[in-house]
Amino acid sequence: MARFVSDAKRIGILGGTFDPVHNTHLAIARATIKQARLDHVQFVVSANPPHKRGATFASAEDRFALVEAAITDEPGMTASRIELDRTGPSYMADTLQQLHDQNPAADLHLIIGMDSLVDLPKWRAPERILKLAHLLVVPRPGEITVPSMVMGRYTRLAFEETEVSSTDIRNRIASCDPCDDVLPPRVVQLIQQRGLYHECADYPARG
Repeated sequence: MARFVSDAKRIGILGGTFDPVHNTHLAIARATIKQARLDHVQFVVSANPPHKRGATFASAEDRFALVEAAITDEPGMTASRIELDRTGPSYMADTLQQLHDQNPAADLHLIIGMDSLVDLPKWRAPERILKLAHLLVVPRPGEITVPSMVMGRYTRLAFEETEVSSTDIRNRIASCDPCDDVLPPRVVQLIQQRGLYHECADYPARG
């Protein structure tokens, strides 16, 4: 298993299926680096997300390749295989424990959306997550009630709320709709090369 070793003291962890990774993911990473003064952000690609079993549309290796393509020119960002190289469901508590064991001096910061913060009490070992990492929370549209167990245990980021989603992007790609406005150029190219999410002969199609 590849081991991530870093001298960085403040490490951000941005986990997800990234199916596909899009511009908002990159904007969130940039915002956390700046606002939380992070030395580094790892995009942790989920192999077997327990809440989305069987629901990913591209393979884990394809999704990892898309993330690598997206962050090619992004300083302070890397793609992590930590969950791809581990068997079983991709529980964030286990990922954070593994990162802590590999980097015991590091200050870990878990980057999640406000919707995930609401669901955190239902995650595996939520108290262990809160012990291992400080939460950096991205706002989401709509009214949200924060669970009592996380009150005072997270930092809300200043970030413009967005409704862009990987689901909407996949639907656009399946309809051969160009997504240059929401995807990094290298991601568009890789989707085209690997024929991901579409059966279009000439994706990205142009009007």
